[in-house]
Amino acid sequence: MPGILNTSLSGMLAFQRALDVTSHNIANANTPGYSRQVAHFTARPGTGSGVGYIGSGTQIASIERMYDAMQTEQLRTTTTGYARFNTLNNLAGRMDVLLADPDTGLNTSLQSYFGSMQDLANDPSSIPARQAVIGEAQGLAAKFQSLDDRLSELENEVNSRLELSVADINRLASSIAEVNEKISLANGTGNSPNDLLDQRDNLVLQLSAQVAVTTNIQDDGTMSVFIGAGQSLVLGGEARRLGIGGTEFDMTRKTVTYQGTSGSTPLDTASTGGNLGGLLDFRSRILDPARQSLGQTAIAFASSMNEQHGSGMDLRGNLGTDLFSVAPPQVLPSSGNTGSGTVAASISDLGALTGVNYVLEYDGSAYSMRRTDTNTVVPMTGTGTAGDPLVADGISIVVSGTPAAGDRQLLRPSHNAAGSLKSIVTDPRAIALAAPTRSSASFANTGSANISSTSVVDATDPGLLGSALIEFTSPTTYSINGAGSFAYSDGTPIVVNGSSVTISGAPAVGDQFTIEANYGAAGDNANGLLMAGVQSVGILDGGTISINENYGRLVSEVGSTTHQIQSNLEAQGVVLKNAEDAVLSKSAVNLDEEAANLIKYQQAYQAVAQVVSVASTLFDSLLNATRR
Repeated sequence: MPGILNTSLSGMLAFQRALDVTSHNIANANTPGYSRQVAHFTARPGTGSGVGYIGSGTQIASIERMYDAMQTEQLRTTTTGYARFNTLNNLAGRMDVLLADPDTGLNTSLQSYFGSMQDLANDPSSIPARQAVIGEAQGLAAKFQSLDDRLSELENEVNSRLELSVADINRLASSIAEVNEKISLANGTGNSPNDLLDQRDNLVLQLSAQVAVTTNIQDDGTMSVFIGAGQSLVLGGEARRLGIGGTEFDMTRKTVTYQGTSGSTPLDTASTGGNLGGLLDFRSRILDPARQSLGQTAIAFASSMNEQHGSGMDLRGNLGTDLFSVAPPQVLPSSGNTGSGTVAASISDLGALTGVNYVLEYDGSAYSMRRTDTNTVVPMTGTGTAGDPLVADGISIVVSGTPAAGDRQLLRPSHNAAGSLKSIVTDPRAIALAAPTRSSASFANTGSANISSTSVVDATDPGLLGSALIEFTSPTTYSINGAGSFAYSDGTPIVVNGSSVTISGAPAVGDQFTIEANYGAAGDNANGLLMAGVQSVGILDGGTISINENYGRLVSEVGSTTHQIQSNLEAQGVVLKNAEDAVLSKSAVNLDEEAANLIKYQQAYQAVAQVVSVASTLFDSLLNATRR
């Protein structure tokens, strides 16, 4: 009689626990990260009898967590990749719209400015047309500044999001360490803490969306989590922390550091991944080059317009002054410098300007310069004095003071150029549209030679506005202001006081040609036409890329990169969906299946309860029989 009762009671207890497991599954059907649990039955050991072993009921041998480690690891990896591309897509898409949109981009303002310059060249004496050019110049400068401000805001946003991402990583790491401790204690009882394991896996999955992780399960059941180049983030119940700091040269540029036992070290950004990696990738691969390219365009525009304007004469008979101002290359000393060396840089050759940043380092006897993007050494000429500056990639560098060995300076030739561009001419009469010099032939000439219009080859020549008389002493020789004897060659340029002319034809002895200041030429538009044509003249990349082309190349590169990121995001989204489906196929709760299990275990429980009732009836019959 006790055997029947014990057997039936074991069944009731086992099915009750199975019902508990089933109800737990149903209750957590929508819980993120929950893995379905299955109760496994096993027969209890039988007891021997004269006719063989008689069973003693059933029991729950284990409650298994439906989990596949390989699928979970694949889900983490794809989550990391998707989060990275999602962050990149969000930020790159906004930049693409900013640069390419007619309302926010630079193209419309550039075309309006050069269009107004062409209109003025068509009517060079018009004061309203001159005032319109000044207005367009101010609007174009404001557009450069506005674009640079937007890019600066994006950089500030990246800094803020880096701080938030690091805070999330530290919070998740601490939570994983806490769960590790609970799992270690639970494993001491010999049973698997399924819900704690789900909780930990869900935390690690959230962490993988922020940064690429690798994991390792230890003998005590705790999980070690590693990031970057193998730095440990979680070891057992201990969590390391990430920090935010500035760079060696700029404390406002946020970087991520790893707080290890040996102190703070930079986190390896090459293998960061996730949202954190997406932020760092966007800044280094898209934002920084875009800002440098925009600054390069600003420098090329301002410098070329100033140079051409300086080769003209205004309505008051003065040579043109600068139309625009732009900041010189930015030089930032390293926070680790111990010497007193200083560096000043300027742009000396637009055609050689690359638009990248450089590090200038002193080794104790000489300076060397490296590109920050490729870390390659850039050849330099010169000694670094004001009279003989160091020159490399279109940059002139003057060094002074007493540097110490190992001292470093960061050179950013175009980083803040766009934001510093300003229009500085406010007087419409000061716009120099006329050529500063003019040429003429004497009416008394008897030969057939003709002289061309002048072109300025050196606007800084102190004798530019002086008069020069070219007189032929023979059909093949000439003098200048009565001095010298120069060989004449038909069509060969003659340069005098910074102006160049050509004489063609057959001059006669005594023929005279004059070069003089072009005073009073209010209707002259020679220099105005050259200024209007600056937009299409090759200036950058060795004189092969114009201002318009350089900005167009920037827009094209950002657009192409954005399109590639969007394609990668879509592809990664498919991979992520497949990984999620694979995990769900193994771990997700099927409510129909659980409802069937609920009925099955309920009926089994009721059946075993009926056995208990039978045992009770038999026992009562036995008691009644013994009483008689």
